[in-house]
Amino acid sequence: MSGHSKWATIKHKKAALDAKRGKSFTRIIKEITIAARQGGDPDGNPRLRTAILAAKAVSMPADNIKKAVMRGTGELEGGQIEEVMFEGYGPGGAAVLVNVATDNRNRTVSELRHLFSKNGGNMAEQGAVAWMFERKSQIIVPGEKTNEDQLMNIVLDAGGDDLREHRHGPQESH
Repeated sequence: MSGHSKWATIKHKKAALDAKRGKSFTRIIKEITIAARQGGDPDGNPRLRTAILAAKAVSMPADNIKKAVMRGTGELEGGQIEEVMFEGYGPGGAAVLVNVATDNRNRTVSELRHLFSKNGGNMAEQGAVAWMFERKSQIIVPGEKTNEDQLMNIVLDAGGDDLREHRHGPQESH
């Protein structure tokens, strides 16, 4: 039994679901907009292609995706979203890098400063901790598509550090 009004129950459930979807849509739209700055063609921009695939995975309408790409390439007017990196020290002096996509840098700085201080850390100057980090990537290739010698040659030519083979055990699934 749903209580006094079955429609009220449905309305509340739908509102909660819509709010959850809207939050994920907003995050993905920001990513698409930022990625589209390097080019609006998904075939030539892997970051954009990944963002569009993420949007399709959450059933985002194609029109929303198209508008986000157009906003990123400058064809449509909209809030300028920029990517900014902040540095700081966490509890115990742990170095922290924070990558942020924001439309208001001042608000973001104040929120981050508050979060750092609330949790026993503090913000640092530009370059204070970034020297300790090195940007890395991981590329996963199905093993049956190539052999190890070919793959090792490609990895070394591209400046890669390591090549590891990962086999799924009997309890792991693909």
